[in-house]
Amino acid sequence: MRMVNLLISQLRSLTWGWEVGMAALAWLLIPLVAAIFAGLWGSWANRTRRARSDGPELDGYARFRAAMEKDRTPTHSGS
Repeated sequence: MRMVNLLISQLRSLTWGWEVGMAALAWLLIPLVAAIFAGLWGSWANRTRRARSDGPELDGYARFRAAMEKDRTPTHSGS
């Protein structure tokens, strides 16, 4: 009879251990899912950066510099 009580007590601790294990697994899954989500979001956010180039901005700056270097009006001296 004593052996049966020992086995029953072991089964109770297994059940309690299973609940604790599942709770720990759930808390470990939260950061894992967050990391996966962050990686997917980062790759999605970076996709538009690759498709966009600096061409139009640099072309506009070149036009601005060319306009500033064109014939400058001579400055008048104080007389």
